[in-house]
Amino acid sequence: MHRNVFFISDGTGITAESFGQSLLAQFTGPEFRHVTLPYVDSVKKAAQALETINRSQSIDGTQPVLFMTVLNEEVSRMMHASGAYVIDLFQAFLPGLEQEFGQHPLYRAGQKRSTHSNSSYHRRIEAVQFALDNDDGCRIRHYDKADIILLGVSRSGKTPTCIYLGLQFGIFAANYPITEEDLEITTRLPGPLEPYHNKLFGLTIHPGRLAGIRHERKPNSRYASRQQCQHEVSSVEEIYRQENIPSVNSTDYSVEEIATRIMAMTGLERRMK
Repeated sequence: MHRNVFFISDGTGITAESFGQSLLAQFTGPEFRHVTLPYVDSVKKAAQALETINRSQSIDGTQPVLFMTVLNEEVSRMMHASGAYVIDLFQAFLPGLEQEFGQHPLYRAGQKRSTHSNSSYHRRIEAVQFALDNDDGCRIRHYDKADIILLGVSRSGKTPTCIYLGLQFGIFAANYPITEEDLEITTRLPGPLEPYHNKLFGLTIHPGRLAGIRHERKPNSRYASRQQCQHEVSSVEEIYRQENIPSVNSTDYSVEEIATRIMAMTGLERRMK
């Protein structure tokens, strides 16, 4: 069984997606097909969105689910009349907050992500650029500027986690891959990392999961073999134990969950200007 799920917004649609996907993750029965329709901010665009929604319903014969963050009243009325099961996030929460605060909402699309009103915007962009510039141990000389340095074997999730830490929290995160060559020499901490011990955080992963990820990149290679993955993971975990480096196992967690756990375990706070 599958259900079509639409995320509709008169802005980017990021809020509708994030909230909606968090709710859908609690249900394992249906197969959800996601469609995001951003910037539905006029009657004309709303009509086009309705055509897409109605077409999906006529083809599949199932009622679509619609997560919506729309402030335009006319567009909102059109979506509510679509025949879909509608979850209107703004209307669910804004009236209660309006009463609590004794203040009318701005009713301005995209307010949360405005680059003019959000002083953290440029910090987050700088943090993402830092993560890209300091990916895979490229520029160790910049580690003094890092808030955190992620360690781990290849394909354990370091790069996407660093980028997410920058984008979501404004954290300057670098990453250093502990390679097969490093582990052939010693199971001690690589020398270039010693001055930054207090910034280090380790990622580990189940060897079977790692082998599957590596196989997608280099099929039937030694790099992707279960034996090699087992050796690298056990060796890097030994380094974490010897050096008392905090770590998290990334196997069953999304990037968002990994980053949030890192923030909680290290006590790092959002770095916003």
